[in-house]
Amino acid sequence: MPHLFATSDLHVTHEGNGPILDSVVPETPEDWLLVAGDVAELAEATIGTLKTLRSRFAKVVWVPGNHELWTTKNDDCQLRGQARYEHLVERCREIDVLTPEDEFPVWRHGSRPLTIAPLFLLYDYSWRTPDAEGQSLEEALRQAREAGVVCTDEYFLYPDPYPSRQAWCEDRLKISTERLDAIPEDHGTILMSHWPLHRHPTAPLYWPEFALWCGTTKTEDWHVRYRAEIAVYGHLHIPRSTEADGVRFEEVSLGYPREWRKRARGAVPMRRILWPS
Repeated sequence: MPHLFATSDLHVTHEGNGPILDSVVPETPEDWLLVAGDVAELAEATIGTLKTLRSRFAKVVWVPGNHELWTTKNDDCQLRGQARYEHLVERCREIDVLTPEDEFPVWRHGSRPLTIAPLFLLYDYSWRTPDAEGQSLEEALRQAREAGVVCTDEYFLYPDPYPSRQAWCEDRLKISTERLDAIPEDHGTILMSHWPLHRHPTAPLYWPEFALWCGTTKTEDWHVRYRAEIAVYGHLHIPRSTEADGVRFEEVSLGYPREWRKRARGAVPMRRILWPS
């Protein structure tokens, strides 16, 4: 019987992380793997890694993180914004990896069917620190810069052809809502996004200002609204299990060597989140 595994933030081009990919292997030939973004910054490295994972797992589902959406000068793929995302989706289809643009797969190995919903949502800077509530975005960003916190997205994640990342996020929320609303009512869900859907996972952030780049208030009830059994995410590099409104939230990120080397368990390249009942 299959198991459902999840991983994120493998950052395979980061020195020290590449060899860990050898540890991302199934327990049975029927196992599935959810990949919640930040595989790599380079398009070819992202697709090559996903192709390797697809050769091992019966099904692989991927959502982009912010790093896959970066356009850097050392990447052969110089597409930006929506065009870059569409390119990655097309390349994933060539290697039989599911994306947020494909039909949602259904996990049928439990007490009820669970629709796995890969979501590409981005963020809209609405997660502010308490003393930034009511401020303009410019003021909130200035406060973050004064604290020494500026997400690299500000330099490499282009929203083209949208006028801003907020506008791109708004469109992705609309697209995702329409698809989630169409899930049969007798199905539960596994909601999968690079950025957490609910703000509570950001509480341990060393720099609380970084929450600006971590999600949107517009998804704060999705885990209840869409009957989630599990919400899977990455991005924060704080791998752990938490709960909100009776729903399990699983951050499944590996992170950077400087982070995972400090943990008692060391590098944990993937986590089993479901197994047959």
